[in-house]
Amino acid sequence: MSLDGFIAGPNGEYDWVVPDPAIDFGATWAQFDTLLMGRKTFEVATVRAAQWPDLGHRWVVVSRTLKPEDHPGVTILSDSVAEAVAALKAQPGKDIWLQGGGALFRSLLDDGLVDSVEVMVMPVLLGSGVPLLPEGRRRLLRLERNKALPSGILMLAYSVAPEPAAR
Repeated sequence: MSLDGFIAGPNGEYDWVVPDPAIDFGATWAQFDTLLMGRKTFEVATVRAAQWPDLGHRWVVVSRTLKPEDHPGVTILSDSVAEAVAALKAQPGKDIWLQGGGALFRSLLDDGLVDSVEVMVMPVLLGSGVPLLPEGRRRLLRLERNKALPSGILMLAYSVAPEPAAR
């Protein structure tokens, strides 16, 4: 995300992302076996996927408009998203990577289905765009790891604190 909290520019662009050879994307991808994303992120990812090695990840897309028959090999979730994601989390395997989709992130966070938040903060101020997270409930985070790269990118990893029990 940009330093001012955007994950895409006003027109969905991401040309402002700073490249950094110190980032080991292979190690990052190896932590996950499921990629979860919204429709807009999926549309960008399918274009870029031709450049990626096939690592055997399961793709799960939340969309009310995509048709499963048009996307073989991709799981399309159109309703009961919280229940479906909870079921995915209960399955054995590696972690699930929520890739983009601020509104999806917000809904899963509010449903208590996000365990950790990892962001790379780019040394750029966009001024406007798609926010990392739309408005919603407050959640406390605990910093687990941080690393500053020579490019100015900050890599931050937080765990999501459990919500206090209702009184």
